[in-house]
Amino acid sequence: MAFNSANFLNENGMPPGFAKYIYHTTDAGDVVEDAGYLNNKDDELNLAKGDRVTSVTWNSAVLTGTINEVKEFIVTNVISNDAANDAGNVNLAEYLGGGAVSSGD
Repeated sequence: MAFNSANFLNENGMPPGFAKYIYHTTDAGDVVEDAGYLNNKDDELNLAKGDRVTSVTWNSAVLTGTINEVKEFIVTNVISNDAANDAGNVNLAEYLGGGAVSSGD
């Protein structure tokens, strides 16, 4: 699956570098973390170093299935050179552990 901007929300309304986003997807957190998954240029985002992204992975449809995984990321770099092949790519680093979610059953 590819990035879906409809499921990417700024939780605190802060400006770039201070914002906290949540992203609901069926893609695994490791896929979301891959360079180029989030792209300021292609996806019309405005992420900056210091922004935080929570990735919530669903086992089927977003917001209707079961949550499989939650991971926390911080933006470490954004490729700003428009001439580069990877222009706009957002680099993420995982923090706070993250991982599988149990329903507690």
